[in-house]
Amino acid sequence: MMIDFLNAIVALSNFVLIPAIAYGSQLALGALGVTLVYGVLRFSNFAHGDTMAFGTMTVILFTWWFQSLGISIHPLPTALLALPFGIAATALLLLGTDRVVYRFYRKQKAQPVIYLIVSLGVMFILNGLVRFIIGPGDQRFADGERFIMKARDFKAMTGLKEGLAIKTSQSITVVTAIIVVIALFWFLNRTRTGKSMRAFSDNEDLALLSGINPERVVIYTWLIVAALATIAGTLYGLDKSFKPFTYFQLLLPIFAAAIVGGLGSPLGAIAGGFVIAFSEVMITYAWKKVLTYLMPDSLDPSGLVQLIATEYKFAISFVILVIVLLFRPTGLFRGKAL
Repeated sequence: MMIDFLNAIVALSNFVLIPAIAYGSQLALGALGVTLVYGVLRFSNFAHGDTMAFGTMTVILFTWWFQSLGISIHPLPTALLALPFGIAATALLLLGTDRVVYRFYRKQKAQPVIYLIVSLGVMFILNGLVRFIIGPGDQRFADGERFIMKARDFKAMTGLKEGLAIKTSQSITVVTAIIVVIALFWFLNRTRTGKSMRAFSDNEDLALLSGINPERVVIYTWLIVAALATIAGTLYGLDKSFKPFTYFQLLLPIFAAAIVGGLGSPLGAIAGGFVIAFSEVMITYAWKKVLTYLMPDSLDPSGLVQLIATEYKFAISFVILVIVLLFRPTGLFRGKAL
């Protein structure tokens, strides 16, 4: 009985807990970028998913270049070496877009809905640009060791029927997310620039009277968003694969995570990312294997015990988003309502 229970825990960890933690970390980093733009610049940036795609595309191109030169950091993926270049390119893109597009509407003190529509236009331009440069298909760029723990080795070590497999990309995702979140919170709470960003977000008029330079706040916001978007996109691409349209689809769970946690709340964005990730993974997982270990033989399930097919996982984000907007529009951490 204990062996069956342990096998059930391993299977649950292998197919639900570990993938959900990695996916939640990716969504949390993406949602942090969305919530920073909404909190500081006061508009919903619908181009964020394609910003992630652009940053990841740049990382892939540099990764391929490094691989052609024989440069690597085996057993880690070469993409980690290319990450700073992707962040720099994305930062230039966002600062240029702000200077050419968003700055005009900021001077006009345009309504948030105008920004939203403009960001939709930027989204389509970026989507087309990325597909033109790297193509619309899947692009795999992960190298190095694929697994930290292989299922075969785990079975041999424990004697269990189920094997635990931990991918290198999943471990890198979680560790990187922790480091990035700690660095971001330190920056926002301990540095003068971070405190000025928070003050500008809380009360723009009072911040201006205090001598805070709004353009400087805008620049630092876009720089942070560029880093968050590129890191989140690269981690997602390493864990799964890179396809431009996938990042367009990711916009829904990312926005759902930001809204569930509370728009404008960095802590809420992190919590929302894990809520959405665990909801998607748990509802689309076929529970037959786990239940077979836990249930008596006479009650073994005959079907997959899957509530919703994986093709509809983004619908789960949409349903959660609608429920939150209806009953708690400020989110779990009482952010700004839409």
